[in-house]
Amino acid sequence: MMPEEMRDSITAAAVVPTAFMIMEKQECPYTLIDVIGGAQGVYEAHVEFLKKRLRLVTMKEFLENKEVLSPKIQAVFMWWKRPEANKELLQSLPNLKVIANSGVGVDHLDLKLISSFGVKVANTPSAVSNPTADLGMALLLASARRIVEGYQIAFSPHTKCFHADWMGEEITGATLGIIGMGSIGYKVAQRAKAFEMKILYHNRNRRNEADEQAVGAVYCQKMEDLLQQSDFVMLILRLTPQTFKLIGKKELELMKPTAILINICRGQVVDQDALVNALEKRVIKAAALDVTDPEPLPR
Repeated sequence: MMPEEMRDSITAAAVVPTAFMIMEKQECPYTLIDVIGGAQGVYEAHVEFLKKRLRLVTMKEFLENKEVLSPKIQAVFMWWKRPEANKELLQSLPNLKVIANSGVGVDHLDLKLISSFGVKVANTPSAVSNPTADLGMALLLASARRIVEGYQIAFSPHTKCFHADWMGEEITGATLGIIGMGSIGYKVAQRAKAFEMKILYHNRNRRNEADEQAVGAVYCQKMEDLLQQSDFVMLILRLTPQTFKLIGKKELELMKPTAILINICRGQVVDQDALVNALEKRVIKAAALDVTDPEPLPR
């Protein structure tokens, strides 16, 4: 499974123009980052590009020379949710203008706090719509056709035969229910149409008729109707107070016992305990998760 931030992370080339067009023209503005390289640092392959436009300052450098660097830093380039934009950091950067988040989601940011310091927040809408939609379809196919299990069986030294019921389910003609039909959701629908799937969707706002007809999507005003009818339910929502644990025990019990839940948004959109319980009791058939809560799951 792809870690949540890996899915959200994008090429540096995409985030820099978006984030810094609101800044005054100047040579190489001082920009705070966490670290370079390592498991969660800014990709080393991006550094050369970034240094052509920004004067990068790591947190280590900043803390070692805080008095000199504090008034110079005008931007924070956030990668893997770091450096953390807390009150202490914001107070120490009097000339900070923008926090550039290397991903779409900003649920890890206290937007009210940041705004109170007169700082703007930039993210990267649409930058990873296609890759995320690809991942959603990959998880759908992998779970339907039991690809991971098949791989394990094929390489197991104990395998003597391959039972037919391990081959999974056909997705052609199956019903996909998309909860969250934004940019990514719509791209998933476009891909699902190529597999001749029936498409239902639930969204805060209904898409226009032309969009619906282009992918053959049918709008469900009530999420419950979508859950009851779908063979696959894919979650593609932003994490907000309203979507926190949107899918819980009640919602899972509305799904078909043969249905598969796919989550490519945020782990906290699903009540993890309720999902584990539903899988153990076979309330639903399976779950394919790009994200979990907590992440990674306890081993």
